[in-house]
Amino acid sequence: MTTKKTEIPRTQDAPSSVYYLLLAGILLVAANLRTHITSLSPIIDTIRGALSLSNTMAGFLTTLPLLAFALLSPFVAKWARRYGAERLIFVSLVLIVIGSLFRPFGGIVPLMAGTFLIGLAVAVFNVLLPSIIKREFPLKVGVMTGLYSIMMGIFASAAAAISVPISNTGIGWRGSLLIWTILSAIGLIVWLPQLRRNTRAVNTGAPDVPKRSIWRSPLAWMVTVNMGMQSSIYYIMVAWMPNMMHAQHLDPVIGGYMLSLFQMLMIPINFIAPIIASKVKDQRPLIVMTSAFYVVGIFGFLYANGSLPIIIAAIVFFSLSGGFSFSLIMMFFSLRTKNASEAADLSGMAQSVGYLLAGCGPLLYGTLHDATGGWQIPYYVMFGIVAVYLLTGLGAGRGGRYVHE
Repeated sequence: MTTKKTEIPRTQDAPSSVYYLLLAGILLVAANLRTHITSLSPIIDTIRGALSLSNTMAGFLTTLPLLAFALLSPFVAKWARRYGAERLIFVSLVLIVIGSLFRPFGGIVPLMAGTFLIGLAVAVFNVLLPSIIKREFPLKVGVMTGLYSIMMGIFASAAAAISVPISNTGIGWRGSLLIWTILSAIGLIVWLPQLRRNTRAVNTGAPDVPKRSIWRSPLAWMVTVNMGMQSSIYYIMVAWMPNMMHAQHLDPVIGGYMLSLFQMLMIPINFIAPIIASKVKDQRPLIVMTSAFYVVGIFGFLYANGSLPIIIAAIVFFSLSGGFSFSLIMMFFSLRTKNASEAADLSGMAQSVGYLLAGCGPLLYGTLHDATGGWQIPYYVMFGIVAVYLLTGLGAGRGGRYVHE
C-alpha cells in the first residue's frame, strides 16, 4: 500500500515566484529561532529585580524554551508526515505570536507560560527547517543552511544588543520583550502562501518513511549527545554572559553588547561552515578544531581579570566554536540521512534529548554560581562539556555513514 501524497514540484524546479516566497518564509522563520530567547537574557537582572526572582529561578526561566524543545521535538516529524510541515510551521508561528504577546503582562506565571509557548513553537522550527531544506533544495543544502543560519544570527545579535537600551526607555522590560512580536507577525503573514503547498504522508509504509526506529541507531545517539553539548554551551552563554561580564566589572549595557558581539561574530561562520562541511567527506577535523576554540575561549574568561581585550578575544573564539558547532549539527541532519523524512526524525530525536541535556546547562550554572558565589567552578564544568562534545563529535563526524545502516 502506498501513501497518497500531493505531487508538488520541488521548489528548485518551480517558478521563481514560488522559489522566492519559500526562501523569504524560511528566512523569516529563521529570524524567530533565537530572537525571543536572546532578547530575554540581557534584561534578566531587571526582570529578576522587578519580580523578586533568585538566580536559580532566573536560570529556570531561560531554560524553559529548552525544556519545551525537549518535550515537543520527538513528535514533530510524525505530525509533519500526518498534517504537513508547512501547516505545522504556520500553527507554530501563530503560537509564537500568542506567547510573545502573553509573557510581558502580569507576573512570573504569564512570563513563564509565554516563554514556554515560544519554546514549543521554536521546537517545530528547529526540527522542520532542516527537513524542508533537504526536501526542497537537495542540491543547495549547504548554502541554504548557511542562509538561514545567517538570518538567525543577525536577529539574535540585534535582540541581544538593543534589549537593554529599549528597556531603559519608557516602555521598560515589558516593552523590550513585546516589540519582537512584530517580527513574528511578519513571519506569519509571509508564510501564508506555503499552506497551498502543504504536503503530508500519512502511511508509515511510504518509501520515504523510515522502517526502523531512529532511537535504535548508535550514530543517531552520537549526533544527539553532540547536539546536547553544543546547545548547552550556547545557552549557558546566552543566559549568563551578561552576568559573567558584570563579574568582570563591565557595565550592564556593555555586557549586552558583548552578548551581541558573540552572536554577531557567528553570522559569517554560520554561512561558511555548512558549505565547508558539505564539501568534505569527513567532518572530524572540524570537530577537533571547534573543540580547541571552545577551550581557548574558556581559558580567556577564566584569566581575563576584567581586561576588555582578553574578554573580546575569548568571545571571538566562543563565536568561532559556536558557529562551527551549530552548523555542523545542522549539516549532520542532512549528511547522515538519505531523505527528508529521515532528516526530520534525526532532527526530532537530537533536538529532544539534546535540548533536554542542554536545558541542564543554564540551570546548573545558576545553581553553581549561587552555591560558590563565583564563576570559576562553572567554567571548569564547561571544560567537561567540551570533552563530551569532542568525543561524540568524533563519532558523528566520520563520513560515509547513515543513521539507518
